[in-house]
This record gives sequence, structure tokens and C-alpha cells, in this order.
Amino acid sequence: MSSTDARPRPRAFWADVRFLLGIVLIIGSVAGVWAVVITARQTAPALAAARTLVPGEAISPDDLHVVDVALGAARGGYLSPDALEPGAVVTRTIERGELIARAAVGSADAARVTTVVLPVAGDVPVAVSAGTVVEVWAAPQLERGTYGTPRVLVPSATVLSVTRGDTVMGGGETSLELVIARVDVSAALAALADGSRLSVVPLSGLLP
Repeated sequence: MSSTDARPRPRAFWADVRFLLGIVLIIGSVAGVWAVVITARQTAPALAAARTLVPGEAISPDDLHVVDVALGAARGGYLSPDALEPGAVVTRTIERGELIARAAVGSADAARVTTVVLPVAGDVPVAVSAGTVVEVWAAPQLERGTYGTPRVLVPSATVLSVTRGDTVMGGGETSLELVIARVDVSAALAALADGSRLSVVPLSGLLP
């Protein structure tokens, strides 16, 4: 065997290119993961509810607090401290501590709901509090102290506040400030005017 035959063959060019391509892919993968990690760690100020807010309620600075959160690509879906417009109202219930989504806030002019205060008969369940969704039932007064068959007066209302006028004898009147659709206002006021007996039934948590 000659010395020429024993000499190792030179490495093919395509093998070097494949090696370099593999290095580039590894570097690119590591850089991509690092970028994702860095982005996930970046926080930005956002608004959160300091208390439960219900539909139709105007938002004031006292109702909010600023939190630093890492929202990533979802950042545009939530309100930042400088994005809240004066006179904005809540369009759906926002629980205490929940971030304020842009979709949950609208203008007062576009609001389809309003608030009314209704006195209710009997005891109100303890579970009924701010944010609870209820039905309002009305039993028409036939004569003094006599009432007809109850019917649904307002199919869906959100409780804004509950005032229990408890007395030592337990005879206090309870009234609820409710957020109701504007189309239901006339019926609610008519029931108040004719002395109907009003009651509320919680809808939240009912089995289907």
C-alpha cells in the first residue's frame, strides 16, 4: 500500500455546512427561549377592582388600585392607569381583586341599565350581597293585607347593596339597591306604586 493510499480523505464540504447549521439552530432555539422568559418576567401596571363592581355603576378612583402584573400578549385586553376614561361605567360584574378588562367597561351613554331601590318583604338570604344576581317577584295587592299570585317582575337584576333595617323585635324592613335593565324600570316603579309585595330569589349557584 502506497503512502498516498494511507492518507485520510479530506472532510466533505456538506458535512461542515450541516455542522454549522446545527450550531445556528441551537443558538437560535436558546435565544428564543430566553426571549420568552424575559418577556414573561416583564410586568406592567394595570387596574384592579378594590371592591365588587356591578353593571351600570360608575367607576371612581376609589374603586380601583394599581397592580404590577405580567400579562404578556394579553396586556392590551386590560386597562392601564392612564387608559380609564372619565365617566366610564361597568358593563358586567367585576369581583374584588379582579383586573379591569377593557370589555367590562363602557361609556355612560351606552349603558342599558340603571339602579333602583326596592323594599322587599320577609327576610333576604344572607347569601344575597353586592354582586348577587336575583329575580324580583311581585305579588299584586288585592286589598289591604291580601295579595295575589306572585309573578316574575324583573327576570335578572344585580344587587348593588343591601340595607337591612333590623330592629330588636325583628320587624325591620329590608331594601335592595338593584341594577336592572332600563326596559324593566317602568314595571318596577308600577309595582311600587300599587303596593305589590316584592321578594327576591337568588339566581347565582342554582342547579340547572
